[in-house]
Amino acid sequence: MSLAPSSLLKTEGGAGIATVLVEVLPYIQRFRGKIVVVKVGGSALTDPVTADDFASDIALMHMVGIKPVVVHGGGPQITAMMKRLGKTATFRAGHRVTDSESLDITRMVLVGNINRDIVTRINRHGPIALGVSGEDADLLIAMERDPELGFVGDVVAVNPDLVNRLLAEELVPVIATVGTDGSGQAYNINADSGAAAIASELEALKLIYLTDVEGLYRNGDDPISLITHATSEELVSILESGAATSGMIPKLDGCITALGRGVPSAHILGAGTPHALLIELFTDAGIGTMASAGGNP
Repeated sequence: MSLAPSSLLKTEGGAGIATVLVEVLPYIQRFRGKIVVVKVGGSALTDPVTADDFASDIALMHMVGIKPVVVHGGGPQITAMMKRLGKTATFRAGHRVTDSESLDITRMVLVGNINRDIVTRINRHGPIALGVSGEDADLLIAMERDPELGFVGDVVAVNPDLVNRLLAEELVPVIATVGTDGSGQAYNINADSGAAAIASELEALKLIYLTDVEGLYRNGDDPISLITHATSEELVSILESGAATSGMIPKLDGCITALGRGVPSAHILGAGTPHALLIELFTDAGIGTMASAGGNP
């Protein structure tokens, strides 16, 4: 026989649920109405279960009054598509060399595939998500990073009008990081740096990176050395020491940039932990790594 809600809360498990709900309440009150930028990496989206967990977390954040803005990458998916089309991916200093054909593939995968998939998954919980590209309404203005990299760009300006209009309509923007130089030339933009620029311009409360490791490790890729709290100065020290792995470097750069531009806290979480976003946002212990400019996260 099933238990009524009042009976459920009298059981040992029910008491635990009640404790969690009480713990969550002050965080909902604190974050309600605030913008939280969440960057999800392409590697985190390759597993359907992880992708569905992420989508439900974003939907729940929206439903309790938080204003999530999703920024996504898609490196593994772009590489896979290039291989299917008979093209070999080339990297220099961690950046994909992007010729005209590679740029077309990048736009196709990011805007036409991954972006649509994230939007669809979120909208299973209600018609709340809308996908856009950094090219739309000149959202991300970019300039060429290095001629040897081809159409790879750095963000030089963010036009937040489109995102702000979507947020005002109580929608969740889902942003593919393809930018433009304003004259119509598109550029592939690193999603980590793009998310940091967007969070800074929107004056977000938090910038969160969902990735394929549990957080920032003090010693390379050793999970025992997970750093739970850090200051921006400590992030700079780790970056300068060379201890960070290649995939973590742009995330550290993004955290440091956002914190230096007024975003109160930046987080690096493992997407493989079920509902990592909710655990980080709504529990005292949290998960992964949380950093702040002043050391008081």
